[in-house]
Amino acid sequence: MNKHQRHLFWLAPVLSMLIYLPFANAAINQTKGDFEDKFRQLDESLPTPNVYRNAAGEPGHQYWQQQVDYKIDVKLIEDTRRIEASETITYHNNAPDTLKYLWIQLDQNKFRDDSMSALTTTFGGIGNRGPATKTASGSKPAQLSMAALRRQQFVDDNELGYTISRVQDSAGNDLHHVIVGTLMRVDLAQPLQPKNNVTFDIDFAFNIVEEDAVSARAGYEHFPDDEREGGNDIFLLAQWFPRLAAYTDYEAWTNKEFIGRGEFTLEFGNYEVDITVPADHIVSSTGELQNADDVLTSTQRKRLKEAEDADRIVFVVTAEEALENEKAGTNKQKTWRFKADNVRDFAWASSRKFMWDARGYHQGGDTQPLVMAMSFYPKEGGELWEKYSTESIIHTMDVYSRFSFDYPYPVAQSVNGPVGGMEYPMITFNGPRTELRDDGSRTYSLAEKRFLIGVVIHEVGHIYFPMTVNSDERQWTWMDEGLNSFLDGVAGREWDPTIPWGVEPRDIVSYMKSETQVPIMTQSDSVLRLGPNAYTKPAVALNILRETILGRDLFDFAFKEYAQRWMFKRPTPSDFFRTMEEASGVDLDWFWRGWFYTTDHVDISLDSVYKLRLNTEDPDIDFAREREAELDKPKSLTDIRNKEEGKELWVDRFEDIKDFYDENDRYTVTNKERNKYRSFLKKLEPWERKAFERAVREDKNYYVLDFSNKGGLVMPIILELAFEDGTTEEMRIPAEIWRRTPKAVSKLIVTEKGKELVSVTVDPHWETADVDVENNHYPRQIIPSRIEAYKSKPRNTYEYRDLMNDVKTELKTDDDDDEDEDDN
Repeated sequence: MNKHQRHLFWLAPVLSMLIYLPFANAAINQTKGDFEDKFRQLDESLPTPNVYRNAAGEPGHQYWQQQVDYKIDVKLIEDTRRIEASETITYHNNAPDTLKYLWIQLDQNKFRDDSMSALTTTFGGIGNRGPATKTASGSKPAQLSMAALRRQQFVDDNELGYTISRVQDSAGNDLHHVIVGTLMRVDLAQPLQPKNNVTFDIDFAFNIVEEDAVSARAGYEHFPDDEREGGNDIFLLAQWFPRLAAYTDYEAWTNKEFIGRGEFTLEFGNYEVDITVPADHIVSSTGELQNADDVLTSTQRKRLKEAEDADRIVFVVTAEEALENEKAGTNKQKTWRFKADNVRDFAWASSRKFMWDARGYHQGGDTQPLVMAMSFYPKEGGELWEKYSTESIIHTMDVYSRFSFDYPYPVAQSVNGPVGGMEYPMITFNGPRTELRDDGSRTYSLAEKRFLIGVVIHEVGHIYFPMTVNSDERQWTWMDEGLNSFLDGVAGREWDPTIPWGVEPRDIVSYMKSETQVPIMTQSDSVLRLGPNAYTKPAVALNILRETILGRDLFDFAFKEYAQRWMFKRPTPSDFFRTMEEASGVDLDWFWRGWFYTTDHVDISLDSVYKLRLNTEDPDIDFAREREAELDKPKSLTDIRNKEEGKELWVDRFEDIKDFYDENDRYTVTNKERNKYRSFLKKLEPWERKAFERAVREDKNYYVLDFSNKGGLVMPIILELAFEDGTTEEMRIPAEIWRRTPKAVSKLIVTEKGKELVSVTVDPHWETADVDVENNHYPRQIIPSRIEAYKSKPRNTYEYRDLMNDVKTELKTDDDDDEDEDDN
């Protein structure tokens, strides 16, 4: 400010020129030496770009990845619930490195009682599903759950983990191998040079775990052998064969022990798999069925063909046929042959209980014009699965393809079984089902309906991320779960926005202010609370990035660019961060750093609002304003009561002691002030006088808003301004306002004359995950209580009520027993 500008503002009701006050206040929390640059370039923390991954987040001009092809012959031995198989693996070394050995994942070894997973399972504790709970004080006895006892007994009663009976090269020579927990190192007879391949064989077997007993990602489920259920099993086979660990440009071998939480990253390859099962089983699998003539009846093949162009599902295996299969087993066997190209894994399911429905999804394009959406489920799936499973698959592909790429595979499947939700290429396992009632009907609750729709969308979405965009789940769980949760929230709200999809900013505030939060970039096995950390928080972050920071057009273009760049390739977090910035044209380093690398939270407080008014410098106007402001101040309580008591002032009792100052106060204008005003005007440059006189004439309102960043996470400041005339306006201030003073900032807002500001609200739509809405208002508001008194209710109230069953309840008469029914 020059010497003239310095005196242009008048702050009511304070007399001194306090234009500097709000800006000084903004730095109250900023002390010497503690400045933190929230906008520091993230490249300082990211890996240096190279020929494999460039600075734009794209695969570099020398990008490479390995390829692994499998030929597998597997047999399901139903009565012992055992797998016996042999596989031929062809490993293509596309790396510039020579490999002397290969690392192979043996995920089934996780279930051994001497595994790292078993030995490091704690007794209770955060992030642990079991096996127990205990009080910190020890005042109450610890509790061991029935589920923990069941798991312990199953592990004791069954020999779990792989039996590896043969590891040989293509010439039949034994290959030296060493098993290290859930990994096996195979030493090659000759070092594998770049651009060469090696073929070798493995024979293996293992006992399938009971999923309900051990809580796994696959396994079998046995149905009670009674009249209601009819016995029989559903087998879900995943992470079932020895699979090559990934060899990457950023880590070399990704040979980290499989503990259970961190999933995996694998190489793409081609699969030919023969699956031998009892002849009355129906098999769902990764890949395309190659021998339908051998395993399906002519009627079933005809139905499958009809389903390609059907408007609604067509049953390939009907409920009646599935029930007939359940009645009696068979000693005969059938071999189902599947082929899958360019997939990173292979899973399958088998049961005589399965009915099978299908409908073709015509997505057009050159990639895969027709995709067969199919669902496999037992009678327990009932109307719930018939209505919603396959339909949810198609809806998922329709939405996800808009944000990424056309679905790349010929089939997309949803299979009901013991696994609540899990994904593999072309096939997903999903858990919800109906409940059999005493009258023989099957019903389901609203919660179960929502669960099925949500889990199918989520798991089928995983076929895009990470089954096609091949991120490393073992290290960065958020890259598949977080990105996919964001997209399943988009798809879900296009299905039914009344379903709570869990990706709104308000869904993460409690976690972000908790003591158990860790950075999103934490390795999966070390995360304290996986759900909010790997699913909700990154999904919310992307939701905010799309709706609040970038806008839909910029975000959608950049996200699709990322998906298409890394389709069938292996991205890292730096590739995602760089692509989103490069394709959107917006510097987002502050966003990635705050949301993904720290445990800061959003808490922007509106601390004060100052109303300023432009001084006219005309003493006849400004002195009158100041006198008016003085009169508006609260009166002295003593003076008020003296007047009420009728006390007469001394100067009124003795008129002769009055003088000039009893008639003229300090706001009386003299010619000295008027001359000073004229002198002030003369000294102004022409452009200054023009600007000044216009400002005086317009007489606008000047408001200074003081904000403090209590949570540490810088975010845009979104304001709703309410005016005296009843109107409101929205103002969006970019996060860059915090660049120089990240702890506190002030903002000048100018409104037209007569547009008086009466209140301001920060984040009125709750779109930034602000953890404390009480300090978002000025003036402060009384916040309605979020606590209500209630009588404890059973969990099956509201959407958990099974209305389909409850409507059958008969109304009691006065003569009936008044005892409450057990609704649990």
